[in-house]
Amino acid sequence: MEMTLKEELIDYLRDFVTEERWDTLNGVLSERTRHITVVLEDIYQSHNASAVLRSCDCFGIQDVYIIENDHDFSLSKGVTIGSDRWLSLHKYRAEGRDNTLNCFEDLRNQGYRIIATTPHEEDVTIDQLPVDSKTALVFGAELPGLSERAKQNADGFVKIPIYGFSESYNVSVSAALCLYELTKRMRQNEDPDYWQLNEKEKTDLRLDWLEKSIRASEQLKQKFLKERES
Repeated sequence: MEMTLKEELIDYLRDFVTEERWDTLNGVLSERTRHITVVLEDIYQSHNASAVLRSCDCFGIQDVYIIENDHDFSLSKGVTIGSDRWLSLHKYRAEGRDNTLNCFEDLRNQGYRIIATTPHEEDVTIDQLPVDSKTALVFGAELPGLSERAKQNADGFVKIPIYGFSESYNVSVSAALCLYELTKRMRQNEDPDYWQLNEKEKTDLRLDWLEKSIRASEQLKQKFLKERES
């Protein structure tokens, strides 16, 4: 099979990383998923936002959708420890538009069901939420929670059981608990093809991650293209 340009570039750049780094990139790729994704609506506390992204990376979630209606999304590098570099962040921050509904529409067009993480009269606990279809978990800010339009336009609701006096978990803790439960059950499926990335997605990310792993990647890329044309 003839190699694509991206595959040729990957093969070229591979020589500029250690074998250990190459194995790590491919090992992480084999566990990455778009079957479950995370949506953050107006989370403005940088510590919480950063902790959620770090959890997404740890549990193999590739995409995070960030809605900025009323607050800017900011990160704390001391908390993310670079984990955000390996994620695909999709930001919705257009002025004069309902960014929540725009995000939800894009997710539905990709086949996601939208699950709001908030107590509700029709909710289920996280262990009862099926993982047989693509799922987008939506989290709101620490105190106000999800907006009414987010809840009104969700396809379902999920909660985490609480056995103490507190009424809710910290949003970063909530995200970690939800992702642990759902990705654990997702990976127990006998057919991993339904949750793993396809080969094109792996190729795209492999190239992106290689470039981020090599300090002079842009110069090397230009050198490769110039030599290929000659």
